[in-house]
Amino acid sequence: MIDSNFINKCRNIFGTENVLTDRAELITYSYDATPGIPREIPGVVVFPENTKQIQKLIFLARQTKTPIYPRGAGTCLSGGPVPLSKGVVVSFQKMNKIVEIDPDNLTATVQPGVVIADLNAAVAKYGLIYPPDPGSMATATVGGSVAENSGGLRGLKYGVTKHYIMGMEVVMPTGEVFRFGGKTVKNVTAYDFTHLFVGSEGTLGIITEIICKLIPAPKHRKAMIAFFDKLEDAGKTVTDIVRNHVIPATLEIMDKVTIQTVENYAKVGLPTDVEALLLIEVDGMGKDSVEWEAEKCVEIIKQNNGKYKIAETDAERDSLWAARRAALPALAQVKPATVLEDATVPRTKIVDMLIAIQNIAKKYNLMIGTFGHAGDGNLHPTLLIDPMDKEEMEKVHKAVDEIFDSALSLGGTLSGEHGIGVAKLKYLKNEIGRAGVETMRRIKQALDPDNILNPGKLVPMED
Repeated sequence: MIDSNFINKCRNIFGTENVLTDRAELITYSYDATPGIPREIPGVVVFPENTKQIQKLIFLARQTKTPIYPRGAGTCLSGGPVPLSKGVVVSFQKMNKIVEIDPDNLTATVQPGVVIADLNAAVAKYGLIYPPDPGSMATATVGGSVAENSGGLRGLKYGVTKHYIMGMEVVMPTGEVFRFGGKTVKNVTAYDFTHLFVGSEGTLGIITEIICKLIPAPKHRKAMIAFFDKLEDAGKTVTDIVRNHVIPATLEIMDKVTIQTVENYAKVGLPTDVEALLLIEVDGMGKDSVEWEAEKCVEIIKQNNGKYKIAETDAERDSLWAARRAALPALAQVKPATVLEDATVPRTKIVDMLIAIQNIAKKYNLMIGTFGHAGDGNLHPTLLIDPMDKEEMEKVHKAVDEIFDSALSLGGTLSGEHGIGVAKLKYLKNEIGRAGVETMRRIKQALDPDNILNPGKLVPMED
């Protein structure tokens, strides 16, 4: 339990200025971007500045059996950093240093509180990029992104967070500091601890330093938008592009509800009478290869009855992507709240999933706008809701159940990039089975026998 003695010890560890106890301030750290999930106001929030302080907190928490909830920027969409009891929230806002940029080894070593956009701004000076780009990259931290294994718009071509993490420093639930991985391109020593901790959602250890892989920034790019009167034509275009060995940097989709809402919100000139649109961008180091890929995309769009417009200037390109990034804020202004889900299917099943979502919306008389990363099958059905309407919320819960049932029946997964957290915990056994859940429990119990690190998240400890 959090009592005055515990708080005084926190002040001794972190300094009074790095310990929050005022209830009004604590409320800020009791939620993330996920609506409708259980939460609790934490007993205390601390702001570590170094690894040694986190070690001391672990020793204190073990003695008192106090839960610890690691937190990045709070942009998570599955309840990952949300406290479920009056434990201690560890905010990494002050561990935000870029320790080193090593352009020769194509790496950056960072503390977990570094904002992804800031990292990219820093490495851009060397002609490099850190490719993972979650929609909240302007505020999301590297540490939070690693904990959730975030994706983003560039996931089709460049992959997700796990493909760009080469090593870490982690404070284990025992208080031991464990460093693994490194700058070497090849490393097959011991278990693959890097991939174990990426996506572990703060349940196995507290990440205090991260070695990120960088790549050369592409020198050329070409963006376009395509409109379709039939969902099937949009889906076939996605499949045909990849089948023709063109891997766009981004290949995004928006359904009719989302198009109409975005146009009403942003007035960017989108046609509101089409069933779907695709936003496509190809990039690369060679201008000729980028032009060839763009021409191939146009050819495929035409073959599938689509109309298109190519961005001829950077301003036009920015306008196209402004429309995509406006999807969530546009949908969010329709009703008091949104439930943004993360159902992911094989790209060949995109149309089947879109139709399933539309049928679910009709069945429960709900407004659902769907957008997402068509190239990698990662859809974001967004339910527009009034949390105060109990009857509507009952329908929302049933609709979400059916959305995930549909995704799994199509060979998909519960999450492509948002994580499991607490929001999707009840569905986990549906995907990985009892044996999978038991394996996760054994790992959690072996590394965190006191269950003090982010308890209640990712790993179902009870049936």
